[in-house]
Amino acid sequence: MLTKGAPWRQRIKEILSQGQREVIIREGLRPSAVLVPVYEKGGEYYIVLTKRSEDVEHHKGQISFPGGAYDEVDGDLRATALREAFEEIGIRAEDVEILGKLDDQATFTSNFAVTPFVGAIPYPYDFRVNRKEVEELIEAPVASLLDPACFSPQTPDSEGELHPCGYYRYGGHSITGITAGILQQLLALVFG
Repeated sequence: MLTKGAPWRQRIKEILSQGQREVIIREGLRPSAVLVPVYEKGGEYYIVLTKRSEDVEHHKGQISFPGGAYDEVDGDLRATALREAFEEIGIRAEDVEILGKLDDQATFTSNFAVTPFVGAIPYPYDFRVNRKEVEELIEAPVASLLDPACFSPQTPDSEGELHPCGYYRYGGHSITGITAGILQQLLALVFG
């Protein structure tokens, strides 16, 4: 767990390197990656998320981390996460210190295997939001996300039926699906 006063970037690297992460390699799932940007401001930690626009191909209007499908020109999934973060919200690769990876997640509606890369970025940051892909940039304080009132262990579907996958509520947004799963793992491992 991250403690105040410790060199936070190094401590997160250590935490994320300790466990065996789950890797998903399954036929029919397309490799993709997301960047989970984290920064420190005045002794508090923040996680950057996006609300996807209605113009994107997959997961319209959902809360997500910047990311997308692997492209052969990327060379590896780390480069995919960095490329997509730049395209979506203007985070330059040279401004990101990759601290580690979390468990892969699978999206079954769009058939992606997603590798999450946790990356430290400087604060303040001059984000450049691509409005074709991102409707809103969300800078969520970790303290708010750790508030038990922010998390529900069950997600209601459009008919109101509850399903056993957790979700977060922050700033009027519902953070669901693999984004909630990634967030839950990060919060438990690093900030819990």
